[in-house]
Amino acid sequence: MVVIQSIFVGLIVEYMKAIVLKTFGGVENLVHQDIEKPEINENQVLIQVRAISINPVDVKVRNRKAPLAEDLAHCNPLILGWDISGEVVEVGNNVTRFRLGDEVFGMINFVGHGMAYAEYVVASAEHLALKPQNISHIEAAASAMAALTAWQAFDRYGKLRSTDKVLIHAASGGVGHFAVQIAKHVGAYVIATSSASNRDFVLKLGVDEHVDYQDVNFEQALKNIDFVLESVGGENFQKSVRVLKPFGTIVGLNSGHTNDDEISAKAKHLHACYFMAVYSNSSDIQYIASLLESGVLKPHISHVFSFDEMAKAHLQIETGRTVGKVVVTL
Repeated sequence: MVVIQSIFVGLIVEYMKAIVLKTFGGVENLVHQDIEKPEINENQVLIQVRAISINPVDVKVRNRKAPLAEDLAHCNPLILGWDISGEVVEVGNNVTRFRLGDEVFGMINFVGHGMAYAEYVVASAEHLALKPQNISHIEAAASAMAALTAWQAFDRYGKLRSTDKVLIHAASGGVGHFAVQIAKHVGAYVIATSSASNRDFVLKLGVDEHVDYQDVNFEQALKNIDFVLESVGGENFQKSVRVLKPFGTIVGLNSGHTNDDEISAKAKHLHACYFMAVYSNSSDIQYIASLLESGVLKPHISHVFSFDEMAKAHLQIETGRTVGKVVVTL
């Protein structure tokens, strides 16, 4: 990676490679561009990026199909991405947790303008954790947003207990495969849905029961569930409500719930979160780091692309069939 320098009116301006979203729409709008290297404030660090994880929200914002897209529409340049792993190259005066040369990872400034598709990224020290030495930058980047979503669903938005029977939809996906591992670590009984083609993968994660959603109507096959992690959306939410015990918990990862969703949840006195928004914070990313270090969490990386192949990474996520995670390296 080369940083370009130019002299203008006696000042040296450093440039870096970045991928800018020129306008909302297709992957052709992801344009490689040299932009000014960012500067940090006293509470931030500058990270030389080694790996970036691509999430469904990246694609939704690019297509202007996520509420966050409207918040970012005024940004110039608009640079997508939130999950990174890399090396600290500058440290703000007030930062005490990190030093030059530290390898770190995290979900940067979510919900906000993360600007992760770049050689260098500015991050609040509160959004980072030291990368465990037993995992690579690729694995670390993959374990930020998706793992945080699973953990916050079970710990912040709902309270998963060791005595619970939990249903995890889309268990072979980015969030789902972390959710299975976290739920088993908590001690819960885990039922997971996926296609038949991903059954073996899901079973290897440690689930107690597998349901092929293409062959079985889970709402007829299951009952007395304590907790549902619902990531499919649409009618799947109300189907999930039907399998829950009264006073159970359902956490939805997708926006767009309806009045009927609320009515059905209230009728069973459920603790319901209709749209969970994951957020960056220090304690949670450090907890994820501890699970990675101990081997409790093991990210599955299905595709690794180069920085020049960002469009291919987006198209892979857009299939909706990704097993585990997609990562881009620099």
